[in-house]
Amino acid sequence: MQQYYGTGRRKTAVARVFMRPGKGQITVNGQAFEDYFSGLIKAASALDPLRHVNKENQFDLLITVKGSGKSAQIDAIKMGLARALVEYDGELRVPLKKAGYLTRDAREVERKKYGKHKARRAPQYSKR
Repeated sequence: MQQYYGTGRRKTAVARVFMRPGKGQITVNGQAFEDYFSGLIKAASALDPLRHVNKENQFDLLITVKGSGKSAQIDAIKMGLARALVEYDGELRVPLKKAGYLTRDAREVERKKYGKHKARRAPQYSKR
């Protein structure tokens, strides 16, 4: 059985997307996609790369994702799925790149510094 793979990252979330020809079943960390992302409207956007190239319901997706929060995990899945589609068909690279699905969002949380409450938030100044 042919399988295509893509890795997506966002903040500290890492998604591994395995794409196999099938009927459109999506599994995330052993759960159904709807169960793992229950109640999140943004979750549907994780499958945008498939919709963009009209390949919905042609592949089964096996996704493992860890780290960060659900929102960053959704963005990581989006990138991993786009990379797997490019591995499947190199011709899809141009439309996916133009739509921004192959661009890594490099924004990370800044580290906390000593003497500060957060990365930059200083203790409250008191004149007296």
